[in-house]
Amino acid sequence: IPVLVLGESGTGKEVIAQYIHKMSSRAHRSFLKVNCAAMPADLLESELFGYEQGAFTGAIKSKPGKFEICNNGTILLDEIGEMPPFLQAKLLQVLQDGSFSRLGGRSSVKVDVRVIAATNIDIKSAIAQKTFREDLYYRLNGFTLNLPPLRERREEIPVLAEYFMRRLAEGYGMAQLTL
Repeated sequence: IPVLVLGESGTGKEVIAQYIHKMSSRAHRSFLKVNCAAMPADLLESELFGYEQGAFTGAIKSKPGKFEICNNGTILLDEIGEMPPFLQAKLLQVLQDGSFSRLGGRSSVKVDVRVIAATNIDIKSAIAQKTFREDLYYRLNGFTLNLPPLRERREEIPVLAEYFMRRLAEGYGMAQLTL
């Protein structure tokens, strides 16, 4: 089922997504992250769904998208709240029936991809403001994880500090550092 991970920036949404993938039956398959906020809408569409030769100027050969590359694996759609509405509709189709068309394509591509979506926006407000599709929210919301910020999980600070100090010491060939 799809997983929706909610939380402020820096709460570890990507870490949780990678953990979910590693603990799943898809762990031996691809895990790909796509930052939906980092690309213009047209580029994001071609990155996710690929394109056929001649679909646009410069498309000299066909290219598979992340969904095809990640078939039988897991895809993290980071900052999904920033995805434009027309792409939300195309994503909804993938979640509903596991198929989509490449840009400029005439046939459907069938995939089996676990979708993990993450965002730091208030989804309920985005739905009310019509910037996020309600039907997509319900498709993504198979299981929701709300990650509180570290300031609300102060008991974890010593554990994290130990981990990062140990990792730093190993990286520099030093003896174990302690707090």
